Amino acid sequence: MGRRLLLATALCAALVTAGCGSELSVDEYPTVRGTEVNCKGLFADRPLKVAGQKNRLVKDENASAWGDPAIILRCGVEKPKDLGPASRCDMVDDVGWFSETTSDGYLFTTIGRDYYVSVEVPDDYAPEADALADLADSVARHDPVKKPCV
Repeated sequence: MGRRLLLATALCAALVTAGCGSELSVDEYPTVRGTEVNCKGLFADRPLKVAGQKNRLVKDENASAWGDPAIILRCGVEKPKDLGPASRCDMVDDVGWFSETTSDGYLFTTIGRDYYVSVEVPDDYAPEADALADLADSVARHDPVKKPCV
């Protein structure tokens, strides 16, 4: 029993040192069927830091997060209801994003890719596009572009 306690203590210490001590609960969201494998790859390939914030543990592995308040990456989300052919597309490191203002920041959703990926960025991390720049390589590797927005 003593060995298990020692191992558990070492694991907790490592997680706290890494800035990941508390598990974050992220609301369940509807995911599009067929995106599970790519989303698991995206979450596994996430950067250690986004907008200068350390990665956080997320309960149930349905998202990735950084910092407090959390920057939240979701994968395989549904198309935003306000996204249409005339919607503005902001390019950040070759990834196109649809931007929506939220009560405490912005919600960005990819445009022109195989499936939708969203990033929720609180106002605390202005300029919010820094988070998108940090995530661009991972998104591009796991969510191939179908039709770039220009």
